[in-house]
Order: sequence, then C-alpha cells, then structure tokens
Amino acid sequence: MKLPEQMQVAMVHDFGDVRIESRPVPAISEDEILVRIAACGICSGDVMDWYIRAKAPLVLGHEPAGTVVAAGSRVKGFAPGDRVFIHHHAPCFLCERCRRGLYSLCPTWKSSHLDPGGMAQYVRVPAANLADTLILPPEVDFEGGTLVEPAACSVKALRRSGLLAGETVLVTGLGVMGLLNIMVARAFGAGRIIAADLHPWRLSKALEAGADALVDVSKEDLGEAVRRLTGGVGAHRVIVGPGSSSAMAQGIRACAPGGTVVFFTPTPPGEILNLEPHYLYFNEITLACSYSCGPFDTRDALDMIARGQIRPRELVTHRFSLEQAGEAFALTARGGESLKALVLLEES
Repeated sequence: MKLPEQMQVAMVHDFGDVRIESRPVPAISEDEILVRIAACGICSGDVMDWYIRAKAPLVLGHEPAGTVVAAGSRVKGFAPGDRVFIHHHAPCFLCERCRRGLYSLCPTWKSSHLDPGGMAQYVRVPAANLADTLILPPEVDFEGGTLVEPAACSVKALRRSGLLAGETVLVTGLGVMGLLNIMVARAFGAGRIIAADLHPWRLSKALEAGADALVDVSKEDLGEAVRRLTGGVGAHRVIVGPGSSSAMAQGIRACAPGGTVVFFTPTPPGEILNLEPHYLYFNEITLACSYSCGPFDTRDALDMIARGQIRPRELVTHRFSLEQAGEAFALTARGGESLKALVLLEES
C-alpha cells in the first residue's frame, strides 16, 4: 500500500482555537507501527482550559482507534490490516512504580506518546506504546475502540474505590465519564447506584445507563439526599466526577462511615480543598485519587465493551468530520445535551 506524503491533523493552538493543518505522514522505525485513524474521541480533559493551555500547541486527541497500515520488521503481534486501539501512554513494567502497580506514575508512561496525536489521519505508534496497543475483536467497532481509554479510567477508579459486591455507589457529575462510571460500577457488582447532577437531561441519561436513584443537586443538598436514599447510611463508595473542591467536599459528606471517596478529575492548580480531619478520622473515610489508567485497565475495559457491559451507542451522541474538529471541541466544552463527541476520519 502506497502511503501519502502529507496528512491532515487537528492542531490546538489555544483553548477553543483548533485548526486543521497539514503535516508529513510519520515515518516508522523497525520497532514501530503506523495506524490510519478511523475515529477519535474528545476527552473531558481536552476541554479543561488550564490543562490545554499548559500543553498547547499540540495535535488534539488521545482516544483513537484505527487500522495498522505498516509495521516495522521487528514488530511482533501486529500486522497491516489489524484493527486496533492505541493508548497514548504505556509503562515500562520494570521500575519501582510499575512493580507497585502505579503505571500512570511510571516515568516511561509519562514520557510516552503517539506521534503526532489521535486526531491525525496517520499516527506513528512508538515501540513503548505497543505494550498498550490492543487488537479490537470483531464485535467491537471503531467507535467502541475510542471508548477503551475513557472506560479504562473508570475501571481504575472503581478499583481504587475498593468496591465490594452489593455496596452502594454514588456517582457525581453525569457527563460521559459519569455514565461510564455507572456502567463500570454495575459490572463490578454494585448493589445500588445513586447518580447526581444538576442537568435534567443528564440525570435521565444516568437512568438509561443503569443508575437506580437520582439526586438533582440544584434542588437538594447532596449529603442529605444520599442519606435519605440509604436510610441514613450514606454511600459506601463515592466517585466524584467534577474537578472542583466544592464537589469533592460534597462527596465526602455523602460518604458512609468506613467508605471511600475517589477524586476522578483534577482541580485547577492552586485550588484548595478545606478538610476537617476530625470528621474523616472518626468516620474512617478514605480519600483516593484516580489519574488516567494503565494497561490492565484498558484490557478489562475492552472486554467490558465486547461483552456489552459498556454500551457505546448509549454514550456517543455526536459525530464530526476532521474538518469539524473545532465544532466537536466547542460542543464538548459547552456540555448540555451531549455526551461523547467523536471525530470520524473514515467510515468504520
């Protein structure tokens, strides 16, 4: 197959400033593969202004899926024609942090990347990233492939919560990640799932995703509502979706004694969360943070998608061409009646 010399990419120059530009198609070494991207998702992290401005300019997108079009002579396990999910980070598996299972803290994980980024017609996958490149089974299409990385973030968060079968889970913030947290919590054996947000449309979507009870935080206090729904107990595991100290504080107050609160999204740098150690101590509440995901999380996420426990058709609400990447970015930033926006670079 003869490859073109040039390709189109979606380049972010500043928050809200997305431009379609031309770049050379990356050349690969004997240890790498080249993937023609079919689809790539817009992540909620892509629309955090402080996060994007710290990284710009960059090629947008880290939730890609596509087809291998070339493989280096020393590559094993991948061949042209394979349909794949490619993770933008992969660990070394050898360092002290990897040996402790802290893959997203591994220096190799932090330095690894896709060239040039997910929203490009072609992506070079370095040798390190092949450790978390997965062949898609026949029952998972490219749209499902774009959900592997975000779903894996939910898998990691539910693992870090320590959820036991039959327990009550509270999920706050019902964008696409909140709905993924609901689906993964159900797959992990949650007995009851309470979902909280202030948008009626997203609350209704949470019911479709599998939530058992809803809290409209625009109308009632989260902690009081959760205690009312649980007979005064609270939620055993709380997954706080919004990246704000106020949402985190509310999640702590809704947690049952002996439970765990997981911070799923970072706050902007410098934002302070005021804590009362006395309350945490005498209620034995554990606080945990869940940053991104590792290679075992992605494998479990792909399996959940293949099994139908994670349902892409309920999550993908908007589809755009590469030329419309700026519109996809803007829609995701606005939120409202949208969940996952995909940029389709070719038909799946």
